[in-house]
Amino acid sequence: MKILLVEDETRAADYLRQGLVESGYTVELAFNGTDGLHAALTGDHDLVVLDIMLPGIDGYAVLSALRTAKQTPVLMLTARGQTDDKVRGFDLGADDYLVKPFEFPELLARVRALLRRGQPAPQETMLRLGDLEVDPVRHRATRQGQRIDLSAKEFALLTLLVQRTGEVLSRTQISSLVWDIHFDSDTNVVEVAIRRLRAKIDDPFEVKLIHTVRGVGYVLERRDAPS
Repeated sequence: MKILLVEDETRAADYLRQGLVESGYTVELAFNGTDGLHAALTGDHDLVVLDIMLPGIDGYAVLSALRTAKQTPVLMLTARGQTDDKVRGFDLGADDYLVKPFEFPELLARVRALLRRGQPAPQETMLRLGDLEVDPVRHRATRQGQRIDLSAKEFALLTLLVQRTGEVLSRTQISSLVWDIHFDSDTNVVEVAIRRLRAKIDDPFEVKLIHTVRGVGYVLERRDAPS
């Protein structure tokens, strides 16, 4: 997600940019109203975070001009907290209004809420095999309803195996898809990861899902227990 941040105070802009980048967003900066409006009109942003008191043209003018051309969500972020200021911002088309000083977690919550607006309803993304469920969106795995705590690589490995259920994957395939295409396949990192994943996914349960195909690789599938 790409955010345009229009803020003339350098220290505040750096603080906001760093926090947003660390939260996974791409941030473009503009330090005055004229540059901010140009960037908002010509760029492809998912959200504009806009101060009001700006050099050149102020945030109200930026918002008004932007709304004649685009409907990019706008969060007003300003020290002007009077009711009249807020009403004017909303009347001009602001989607949200946050007064400085603020707590950064609240800003992030408002950013997430605005970015969710207008997004198409997510399609079913849950991956399932028997009583195993993997939710790539929420980064969550459960078996028999029990939450399974996985590291990032363990989760990526499990997701790959579930997506390719019934397909035998070689160590080279797994290392290239989960780690890096240039991964050194002579190391035992795949075996170690599989062993750790089995300890969490299979060992506590009667039916085993991760199977070794000797000389070939690994496969995730449900096999009937021998009678």
